Amino acid sequence: MGGAATVLVTQLPRQGQETYELIRRGGPFPYEKDGAVFGNRERLLPIKTRGYYREYTVKTPGSRDRGARRIVCGGPQKTPHACYYTADHYASFLKIVE
Repeated sequence: MGGAATVLVTQLPRQGQETYELIRRGGPFPYEKDGAVFGNRERLLPIKTRGYYREYTVKTPGSRDRGARRIVCGGPQKTPHACYYTADHYASFLKIVE
């Protein structure tokens, strides 16, 4: 994923921007599963050791559950090396740039 498509933080939906800011602050997160290890089973992100990636919910207005939108970050939790946005539950990712 070296030449991954990118998205500016300011181009994320408002809920994505809010989730990204929560990640940078270290929480608290609204969903119990936020911060859970993301396994990268789809292998769409750079291959890293298990536990490197963590996933966070991006609230979807009108959804009764967590919806399909997530931010997945790799590296230390408060200062991740890279974060990626998916609007389609891991079918595709955009690398988040500031």
